[in-house]
Amino acid sequence: MDKIKERMAALRLEADEAQAQTEEFKGKIKTLEQENLAKEQEITSLNHRNQLLEGEVEKLETALKEAKDAANQSAQHDTQNETLQRRLQLLEEELENADKNTRETVEKLRQTDVKAGHYERKVQALESSRDEWESKYEEMAKKYAELQKDLHDLEVSISNV
Repeated sequence: MDKIKERMAALRLEADEAQAQTEEFKGKIKTLEQENLAKEQEITSLNHRNQLLEGEVEKLETALKEAKDAANQSAQHDTQNETLQRRLQLLEEELENADKNTRETVEKLRQTDVKAGHYERKVQALESSRDEWESKYEEMAKKYAELQKDLHDLEVSISNV
């Protein structure tokens, strides 16, 4: 019976050790479950943060695309601006040439007006001279006609004599 008692005592000791080990394992399980719950919460938090970051990445990608498009448009505007600047320069040169030609034409017109005024005065002087000559011619024609009449009268009176 002593063996049984020893055996029982050994089994009780084993049972107590098993009970202690069970309690220890239960504590470890509880700790691991708490750690697992904390990690699940952390995973949930990280998943949520990941979703937020993915949304932010999409926004940034969209913003980047818009920035690239704006940069391309800016480059196109720069090219158009350069083209317009060259065209403006050409137009300014054409304007300068046209202005120069206009000044030359105005000067030529002024000279032509001066010459026209000179020739008008010459024409007036010549017309005046012509009028004088016509007047003298008419006087001479009258005198000639009178002289012819006098000559004719003289011839008639000589032939009557």
